Amino acid sequence: MIVHKTAKQLLTKASGFLEGYTHTLNPYTGCAFACSYCYVRQMPVALFRDEAWGSFVDVKENAAALLAKELNRALSKGPVTIFMSSATDPYQPAEYTERITRSLLEVMSANPPDFVFVQTRSPLVTRDADLLELLGDRVRVSITVETDREDVRRAFSPSAPPIPARLKALRELRARGIPVQATIAPVLPSSEQFAERLSGIVERVCIDDYFMGDGSGGRRTERIGVRGIYDALGLPDWYSRDAYKRVHEQLLRHFPQEQVFVSQRGFLP
Repeated sequence: MIVHKTAKQLLTKASGFLEGYTHTLNPYTGCAFACSYCYVRQMPVALFRDEAWGSFVDVKENAAALLAKELNRALSKGPVTIFMSSATDPYQPAEYTERITRSLLEVMSANPPDFVFVQTRSPLVTRDADLLELLGDRVRVSITVETDREDVRRAFSPSAPPIPARLKALRELRARGIPVQATIAPVLPSSEQFAERLSGIVERVCIDDYFMGDGSGGRRTERIGVRGIYDALGLPDWYSRDAYKRVHEQLLRHFPQEQVFVSQRGFLP
C-alpha cells in the first residue's frame, strides 16, 4: 500500500551507529523489500504500525522542496554529511514511478553537502548515475551484496533484487567513475568464490553482521526470529558471532587490507 504524505522534517540528526554523520535522510517510510533480517522491523517506525513491515510505503511527496530548505540551513551552520538511508531503501520499487530519491539528488547536486552515502540493494540506482557523477567525490554508493548464492538470497529476502543484478549495477557505476563499495551486510551463507567474484568488480568492501550492526548487539535480530531461516537451510553455524570471520579472511586473500572495512568503519564518511 502506497500512501502520499507531507513530511514535516527530512534531515534527521544522526546518532548511534551513524554518529559519524551529521544527518540521516529517508525518502520513504517503510520498505517493500521486506528483508527478513531487517533491524528496522524492531524500530518504532515498524512496531507502531498496524500494517506488516513490507506492506506499506509512505511517500514523502514534498521531500525535494523540504530538503532544499533544510540543506541550505544546515550548510550555513557547518559541514553536512548525509546517510541515505537508515530506515528504508531509497531505491525500492516505488522509486521507479515516484522518483523521490532522484529529486533529492537533484537538490544535492545543485547545492552539494560535504558528503552523501547512498545505501541500497537495488540496481535502480544506476538510473541516477548522471546526478551521482555531478557529486564527484562527495558521494559513495554502497550496494548490499549479502551473499553470492541466489538460493540463500531467496530464503532471506525473496522480494529484494537478484544478486547478479546488483553486481552488474556495481560494475556500471564504477565504470562511470562513481565511488562504490560492495557491502556484505549482514553476512549470509556464501560460497568459497564470493570474495574472488567481488574482487573483479569493486575495490572497496565493507562487511558487517547482526551482532555488530543491528544497533543492539544482535538482540533486535534475535527477537525477529531470523535464526529459524538458518536452521531451515541446514546452515545454523552461519548464525554466530564468528561467522563473519570466514568471509573476512576470504576477502583478505583477494583484496588489500586497506580496501576491506569491518562494520561501522565501512559506513563512515
